Amino acid sequence: MGSKWWPHPIWGADDVAGSTNWFTKPDVVMRGIAQIKEGKVFKLGQEYYATMPTFGNRKWVLRIPGSPTGGPFGSNKIVYHDEFVSTEIGQVGTQFDGLGHVGVQIGADGDKANMRYYNGHTEQEIAHSDGLKTLGVEKLHPIVGRGILIDVAAARGVEAMKAGECADMNDIRKALELQGMQDFEFLEGDIVLFRTGWEKYWTDPKQFNAGEPGICLDVARWLVTEVKAGGTGGDSWAATDPVPYPGEEACVFCVHNYLQTRNGIVNQENLRLKQLADANVYVFAYMFTPMPIRGGTGSPGSPIAIH
Repeated sequence: MGSKWWPHPIWGADDVAGSTNWFTKPDVVMRGIAQIKEGKVFKLGQEYYATMPTFGNRKWVLRIPGSPTGGPFGSNKIVYHDEFVSTEIGQVGTQFDGLGHVGVQIGADGDKANMRYYNGHTEQEIAHSDGLKTLGVEKLHPIVGRGILIDVAAARGVEAMKAGECADMNDIRKALELQGMQDFEFLEGDIVLFRTGWEKYWTDPKQFNAGEPGICLDVARWLVTEVKAGGTGGDSWAATDPVPYPGEEACVFCVHNYLQTRNGIVNQENLRLKQLADANVYVFAYMFTPMPIRGGTGSPGSPIAIH
């Protein structure tokens, strides 16, 4: 992490909402809405199902209890179905990372007073078996802003980047030039999405989970210092982190640590971005409301882009 990262320089010592604070500002929201030109909606979320790719031993299990679950009731004989879902609800499929998801240990093994998260919150302060005591996803604000797609796969001239490759600022500049956006002005609160092409492996879980491409740390620093991003996202399972990070065995999800833990920038993973690239839609209104799961580490859901 480099140095002490709390209190947050913009949002202050008591903040628990991080970069979603940008979306409480009317100018940021209206900038996003202003990108709607044709009224075309793109559903960016993947479907949720049992055999989709998941990290590690995470599972998605859905059962219909009874068929029908209930009824018939009343003279109209109504019947209905419910579903029972067992899963790491905020961390599978198209997933959204809240600010209690990733932290870093800066003390001895097992010392929860020195496992730190966004704004310096410690494991000792936030941990509870019934959900996080603070930094839960319910603390975040709805996201309505300007989304920008950066097609780094196109900049590399490939259908998909390779696992362990990271896009650096040269790739970002080349992608923007290819998109006719070399003079584009990024503004505070913009949501920046990176297309690596990894989405093509979604239906092959073994390949999809066998590492992934991402962005380099120089791009992460650019997002913080120059863009002041309201959020990030991508088409792979960590969205921003190359796995493994090239040449750095000790750098495990260090882009996550830099963007989320240090700077409070939220992240959306496993997005369907090829459709935007195919339509040459690179700037759009982006909307996503994290499910307000009290004490949750993240949220499922289906973000949308509107052009």
